[in-house]
Amino acid sequence: MLCLFHDAILQKNVYLCNEKDKKNIIMKTRISATIFFLTLIVVCATAQKTFQMNLYQGKPPVKGDDKQDTAKVIVYLPSEKEATGRAVVICPGGGYEHLAMKKEGTDWGEFFQNMGIAAVVLKYRMPHGDADVPVSDAENAIRLLRMNSQRWKISNNDIGIMGFSAGGHLASTVATQSKGDAAPNFQILFYPVITMMEGYTHEGSRLNLLGKKPSKKDERKYSSDMHVTRNTPKAFIALSDDDRSVPPANGVNYYMELYRNDVEASLFVYPTGGHGWGSNMGFRHHLEMQLNLQSWLKSF
Repeated sequence: MLCLFHDAILQKNVYLCNEKDKKNIIMKTRISATIFFLTLIVVCATAQKTFQMNLYQGKPPVKGDDKQDTAKVIVYLPSEKEATGRAVVICPGGGYEHLAMKKEGTDWGEFFQNMGIAAVVLKYRMPHGDADVPVSDAENAIRLLRMNSQRWKISNNDIGIMGFSAGGHLASTVATQSKGDAAPNFQILFYPVITMMEGYTHEGSRLNLLGKKPSKKDERKYSSDMHVTRNTPKAFIALSDDDRSVPPANGVNYYMELYRNDVEASLFVYPTGGHGWGSNMGFRHHLEMQLNLQSWLKSF
């Protein structure tokens, strides 16, 4: 079939040749096509892989409020040749009301994949006042990586969690409170919501996560800066000084708690950009931010 395809292409290009030249051209083309086809097979065997799947095969361990809201993951695996063994779960933001799946999700899946790092972009379920729902999804996304570590060429001790805005709150919650096979080894937070305390939090995220009248106990439980210990994983934190949506004090206070507990952390405060820039090329410090993150990832 491959040769017939190329023969058809050749017909209109060799009609001026004599029969002997025509046969030689066709034979050379067939050989080139065969070499190309075999090369393609080798490339495909070692190429990057991207696929989507439901996070849960059956009923989720924590039932959500919306039956139509199904937790899913988009998995980005680097080629076997480029794989570093590192992996990260990515939690997009959206105020616990929706998800910015592209600029805070899939664009970053490709970014890590090209660095040889496996990535899982998590479409977590919205809480509707029940914080256990998204937390359970994030924990199980980490477990998914560890369960498939051998097949996906991942090191069990090099799995991180990354989040943006409300997704940063989810990531920091898992980083400070999750245990065992759900605990990440590092965390990456972009303009994160950290606290649930009034006056400092992002009110929309607080309302959607905890409901209209959360208890003081729940406010403290989901304020990640109050749960930092010496066992909290190392962190990369990036935000803009002119963020008017999530007060920069969220990320800065979290960094100070990490510092106070001798946890390795890097804080990058860019002078402009506001909130929610994600992968936007229009963010003035986009290239600088990517280089900062790449340098940090190569430091361990």
